[in-house]
Amino acid sequence: MLPRPSLKTSTISLRIDHLSVKLRLHRSKDAIAKLFHSLKSEVEIKPVRVWTEDAVYGVLLIGSIAQLMISLTRHFVKPVKRMSTKFIIDALKKLTVTMVSMGNGLKKRFYSNFNEVNKAILAEYLCET
Repeated sequence: MLPRPSLKTSTISLRIDHLSVKLRLHRSKDAIAKLFHSLKSEVEIKPVRVWTEDAVYGVLLIGSIAQLMISLTRHFVKPVKRMSTKFIIDALKKLTVTMVSMGNGLKKRFYSNFNEVNKAILAEYLCET
């Protein structure tokens, strides 16, 4: 016959279980807080004047998609693996397209302001398509 656990042992195991649940909850709250911090400071989701709940969800969805794209870029493009989100976004913002009308209804596109970061990102994404 197995020895019966004492009340003290049961209480200690319940406390340990309770603490592990608290720790998991704290870590999940911390992850959510970091995600919102990144959305606000790096992806630059600013307070917007929206009047409906759907509009708020739309803003959060667009920001989450942007965050996902940056995370995937960091994962798949070697030169930006250790680069901060802010630097990746700044490099992509510098890209410029100038469109010149040729007169016969055609338009010619000129791309400029390339650097090593946005070249690597575009090369990775364009070689996949």
